[in-house]
Amino acid sequence: MRFVYTVIFYLAIPLILIRLLWRSLAAPAYAKRWAERFGFFTPCVTDKKVVWLHTVSVGEFIAALPLIRLLQARSDVQLVVTTTTPTGSERVRATLGESVFHVYAPYDLPDVLVRFIRRVNPALLLIMETELWPNTIAACAARNIPRVLINGRMSEKSAKGYAKFSALTAPMLRSLTLALVQNHTDAARLNDLGLPLVNTQITGNIKFDLTLSDELRQEAKTLKEQWSNNGEYLVWICASTHQGEDEIILDAFARYLHLTANKNLRLILVPRHPERFSSVAALCAARGFTVSRRSEQRLNANAQIILGDTMGELLLMFGASDIAFVGGSLVPNGGHNFIEPAAWGLPLLSGEYVFNFAEVSRLLHAAGALAFVNSPESLMQHLVLLVNNESARKVSGAAALAVANENRGALVRTVNVIERYW
Repeated sequence: MRFVYTVIFYLAIPLILIRLLWRSLAAPAYAKRWAERFGFFTPCVTDKKVVWLHTVSVGEFIAALPLIRLLQARSDVQLVVTTTTPTGSERVRATLGESVFHVYAPYDLPDVLVRFIRRVNPALLLIMETELWPNTIAACAARNIPRVLINGRMSEKSAKGYAKFSALTAPMLRSLTLALVQNHTDAARLNDLGLPLVNTQITGNIKFDLTLSDELRQEAKTLKEQWSNNGEYLVWICASTHQGEDEIILDAFARYLHLTANKNLRLILVPRHPERFSSVAALCAARGFTVSRRSEQRLNANAQIILGDTMGELLLMFGASDIAFVGGSLVPNGGHNFIEPAAWGLPLLSGEYVFNFAEVSRLLHAAGALAFVNSPESLMQHLVLLVNNESARKVSGAAALAVANENRGALVRTVNVIERYW
């Protein structure tokens, strides 16, 4: 089955390149550095043990950053960090600079992987969450390179997709050296798909091991003073929104402003993908809202909406807010990371499509920290409750922070396991 998969992948290369060109119309970086995706780049030259860490994009990289910092503290380790998307690549370079070796991840093709492995010579492969590729795992297995899945998860939707290709999925999962999985539910799905029980370990979700530095807290305090006009406004952030969600959010915001005499609410709207920044700004203006853009570094005092059109600042923006809606959840995308706003002690709102964060959302909802909405009307109603009731905001936010604190520890458990392979 892997042979058939490989042939199909080779045949699909022209279509993949056309798709990159199409995506480059909105995000020009997709048209650059193609050679890296095919394993052509200047080799990583080092006498240290090379650890290859693959993170798909921004979210996975940010989640892996505390682990990266711990691995960098070891003098005998050279980190190679790969990503798939240009936004992920930009975040690696902006955050870590030259302290790690970074290129795009190789396409999952035998000749590409041979070139990549020769240029990097990894002693260990770490894969974040669900980024599983059959030929990559097989190529490392053939060279006795340990393959460890970290912070592993498997949503019900993804499991159904993998199950359709069981002849490819099961051998791939059996070839993992070890899978460090977030919870028992995800582990059971992976086991059903073919991951051996003996190679499965529950370590928790390393996203809970988030550190908010004193410097970040002070920066967030300063930004909140600006956005709230020194307490005149409450700040409502809608983060990581997708197409189809912005309209619902703007409808709810317009209803709130129309139906309540109190206009003390400012919306921070942060689209998930940078190529949508301009179109979302245009949408807000077309709906009649006064808009400022974060990238302009100056705030219109009358702005009703601030567009979060910068990269790498979402954690800071959460810290400057009072209420958070987490996107990717009003459309069937599966939701995004609730842990960052929870760590700031924010009351949380979300759509009902949260299958990528099912366990985290369950914990937060059960604690009274997260409310689900499914329409502009229900979103507006929950918003009114939180805006008008300071006690409700504090109780919900405290519950969110408690969940975040109670589930810490996965990072230490993960590092302890990884150290077995030095």
